[in-house]
Amino acid sequence: MICVSIGNVAFEKCLAVLDTVPFAEIRIDSMDVDAEKVRALFSRPRLLVAACRPGARSESERKALLAEAIAAGASYVDLEAEAGEAYKRELVAEARARGCRVIVSHHDFERTPPRAELERVIRAGFEDGADVVKVACRVRAPADNARLLGLLDAARPLVVVGMGPAGRITRIAAPLLGSPFTYASPEPGLETAEGQIDQAALREYLRGLSGDG
Repeated sequence: MICVSIGNVAFEKCLAVLDTVPFAEIRIDSMDVDAEKVRALFSRPRLLVAACRPGARSESERKALLAEAIAAGASYVDLEAEAGEAYKRELVAEARARGCRVIVSHHDFERTPPRAELERVIRAGFEDGADVVKVACRVRAPADNARLLGLLDAARPLVVVGMGPAGRITRIAAPLLGSPFTYASPEPGLETAEGQIDQAALREYLRGLSGDG
């Protein structure tokens, strides 16, 4: 399944993209939206992931906007593994009360750690209340891709992403190896992460490799 990641666009453009896809991540942190606009986005009848990364907004602002998304009908809320325990605990409780699933995501922008370290991250994510754990790491060598994809032999729902141009293969292979979904951009030039593939191209890759084409 392809999750189209939408960010760095105007509210109106986000609405237009949502009209064309069944499953999307909305990067609240990179959009000029308030609580009212968040409610308008996440009340749409789509599978939607709410994510609001640290940086542009304070922790209290991020928590409030994610709570609005959950209340409006988000299917998933994405919480950073590195976030404070109270922050995660409050939003997990809010998600449980609303029937929203929880993604706990770990990002390493410098490297792909050894497997033992990645397995500790995955265990911690599920202990924090995740329904799905996401592991995104910078890929610098082919072995990094192999290490990330090798994690998919686990029995629990896991999304792996190799960040950067060298990690693009993980975005194609992961859903064929057990990852519940993979991320794509709406179109070329609207990537929310380095190495992201646009949805049309990714769909063609997956169709060809799965034998449906």
